[in-house]
Amino acid sequence: MRISDHISEKIICLALEKTTKDDVIRELAELLKDSEDVTDFDMFLKDVFEREKLGATGIGNEIAIPHARTDAVNNIIIAFGRSSQGVDFNGIDNKPVKLVFLMGTPKKDINKYLQVLAHLTRLLKKESFRQQLLEAQNAGEVLNAIRQIEN
Repeated sequence: MRISDHISEKIICLALEKTTKDDVIRELAELLKDSEDVTDFDMFLKDVFEREKLGATGIGNEIAIPHARTDAVNNIIIAFGRSSQGVDFNGIDNKPVKLVFLMGTPKKDINKYLQVLAHLTRLLKKESFRQQLLEAQNAGEVLNAIRQIEN
């Protein structure tokens, strides 16, 4: 299961403008709004916020992975955003989040969902990869970093 199969340059934002968790999630979700994989944008957003209520998605190391299993998407989708100032995601380490991966997965694909989430989490444990994401100058460099670490 490859992260690079579910992300593209047009759904990468290297300069998130919003400063709160909810606003950042909305900002990233907007990147997915016109995706053919999103069948119901409002439901997708509602489901992500419902999942957020269950527990913080800030996983430490300045990373958050807000996500939802939802009937509002027909394929796994992942948007990536970077915040220079950091955003409070109530992370386990109480540090502001700079790297945000917003993920949606069809409810029926629970195994794929778990695989992608676990794979992404494993990759993000590598400090050199996180540093590449923080230093990327454009969306192409983000994709290249993801592809390199997956190979």
